[in-house]
Amino acid sequence: FDTPPRVQSAMITYSMRLLSIVACIFQAAAYPDQGNVYTTNAGVPIDDAVNSQTVGSRGPILLQDAWLVERLQVHNRERIPERNVHARGFTAKGNFTLMVDWSNTTMAELFTGEPGKKTPIACRWSTVIHSLGSPEFLRDPRGFAVKHYTQEGNYDIVGLNFPIFFIRDGIRFPEMIRSLKPNPKTGVQEWWRIWDYFSNFPESLHMFSWLLDDVGIPAGWELEDGWGIHTYKWVNATGSVKLVRYYWKSRQGVESLQDEEATQKHFRYVGHDGPRADRGLSWRVWLGCRSFASTQMHDKIESGIFPTWDVYVQILDPSEQLNFSFDVLDTTKQWPEAEIPLHYVGYYEFDTNVDSWFLENEMVAFSPGRLVPGIEPSDEKMLQTRIFAYSDTQRYRLGVNYQMLPVNKPQCPFQDNHIDGYMNFGGPDSKSSKEINYFPSTIDPTVHVAEPYPHETEEYLEAFKVRQMINKTDDFEQPRARYQSFDEDRQNRFAMRLASTYSGDRMDQTVFQTWMRYWQTVDIGLYQKIIEYMDSMQFASTNMKDISAMNEAEATKLMKGREMLRLSNAFFKASGSSA
Repeated sequence: FDTPPRVQSAMITYSMRLLSIVACIFQAAAYPDQGNVYTTNAGVPIDDAVNSQTVGSRGPILLQDAWLVERLQVHNRERIPERNVHARGFTAKGNFTLMVDWSNTTMAELFTGEPGKKTPIACRWSTVIHSLGSPEFLRDPRGFAVKHYTQEGNYDIVGLNFPIFFIRDGIRFPEMIRSLKPNPKTGVQEWWRIWDYFSNFPESLHMFSWLLDDVGIPAGWELEDGWGIHTYKWVNATGSVKLVRYYWKSRQGVESLQDEEATQKHFRYVGHDGPRADRGLSWRVWLGCRSFASTQMHDKIESGIFPTWDVYVQILDPSEQLNFSFDVLDTTKQWPEAEIPLHYVGYYEFDTNVDSWFLENEMVAFSPGRLVPGIEPSDEKMLQTRIFAYSDTQRYRLGVNYQMLPVNKPQCPFQDNHIDGYMNFGGPDSKSSKEINYFPSTIDPTVHVAEPYPHETEEYLEAFKVRQMINKTDDFEQPRARYQSFDEDRQNRFAMRLASTYSGDRMDQTVFQTWMRYWQTVDIGLYQKIIEYMDSMQFASTNMKDISAMNEAEATKLMKGREMLRLSNAFFKASGSSA
C-alpha cells in the first residue's frame, strides 16, 4: 500500500533513532567500564552526535540546533594568531642541573646552591622568518628560548643558534622583519628585497656571515648550539655587578645540512612502476618531511635519548667594557672567547615531550623581561626593545591573562596580580574574587613586599636625549675574522651562496654596488669570488653555443657556470627563496 511521504519520513527518523539506541546498548555491553558520557561544553548529555536537527531527514537544518552551532563556532575559533616571527617551533621539557655554585657573582637562586640542584625548564626551538606550516629545513636562524621555573619565579632567556643578530637597535626591527618576510605580491622570500633593506646597515654583515655559511641549516634541533645573544647583569648579595652572556653547547655536536643535502633529503623523488608501466611510462611521488627536526627530536626523547646542552657564561666587569675594539652592548658583535672566556655553569637535559602541541608549544610564551632577583637587564638597545615587544606580542596572541596558562605559570608560590580581563579563570582565590584586589592595604596586611635584596649598584647617568648610533661601529672586523677562519672549500660555498642571491633580474645595481663595497672591505678575495661566480653563472645561462665548438677556456667556463647554477638552484630550494 502507499504510505504518505510525511509518514515515511517519520518512520525513517524513528528507525534511525532506534538503531542509534540499539548501537548504544551494544556499545555499553562491549565496554561495560566505559562511564564517560559525551556532552556539550555546558555538560548536557548528547544522545546523537552525528546527525544535525533538520526538517525531515533531508533537511533543511534548523538554526535552533544549539549543539550543531556550538560545534561549528568552536571549530571556527580553534586557531589563534600565529607568531609574527618564530611561528614554526618545537617544545620539550626537562631540567637544568647546576654544577657550579655562582653565589659569589649572582644571588639568582637558579645559579646558586649545591652542585646537582635541579630546576624545571621548558625550551622552544624555532625557525624565525617563515610561517607556521613552513618546512623545518629552510635556511633561517633558529630560535632557542628557555623558560626556567625557579623558586623565585620564571626566568626566560631568549636566544638563537647564532651568537649575534642582524641589527643593533630595536627601532629597526619591524622593517627588518618585513624585508625578510615573503614579498607581499608574490608570497616568496626574495633576496633583492633583503639586500635592499640591509644595504643601509653594514652591521648585518656579521649575521649574514653565519646565515649564508655552512651552519645555516641545522640537521636537527638537538644538533645546534645556542647563544643568549643579549648582555645581562648578574648582581650578587653585596650588590656587585657583572656583565654576562650565555652560551649553550650541544653535547650531541653541531651538524648542518648543505644545500644539496637538504634538497636530496627532503625533496626526494622516488620512482614507482604503476599501471602505465606497460606503456613505457612511469610516475614519481614527491616525498619529504617538513617536520623532520621536530619528529627527530620527539622520537629521541620518546626512546630515552635525552638531548643535552652544557651551559656556559661569559663574565665581564663593567669597568672593562671600554677595553675592546667593539661595544660589548652591540648585539651584532660576538664576545671573543679568547678575551672573555667561558665559565661552566651546568647543563640542560630534555627528557619529556609536551602533552599537547597546542597548549604547550603554541601557547608557551617567552620574554627577556622575565627576570629574577640577581639578574637584571643591561643598557643594550636590542634587549631594552625586546623587554617590551615580547610580552606585548604574547598579550596580543594569547590575551592579557596569558601568564595564567599552565605552561606559563610559575611553579613556586606567587601572588597572581591578574584582575579581570578576557578569559580570566583565576577562580574564587584570585584577586578578581576579592574585595581587596589592590596592593598595598592597611586592612589586609597578609600580603607584603619581599625583604629588601640588592639590585644593581646606583649608577649616575647624565646625557642629552638623542637619537644616535653607538660610537664603536666596526662592522667589518668580526665578519672578516670569521670568513678568513673558513677553509677554502667553505669560503667557496659561502661566496657561491652570496653570488646566487645577487644574480636576480630585480637586483638594483646601486644596492649591488653597495654590497660589493662591503664585501670587498671584509675580504678582497671574497669579493673576487662573488664576481667570478656571478660571471660564470651568467655565461652558462646565456651562452647557447655548443660546447664542442668552444675553445678549452670557454668550455671550462661553461662547465663551471653550469655547476654554479646547479648549486645555486639547490641553495634557493633549501632556503625557500628566490633572487
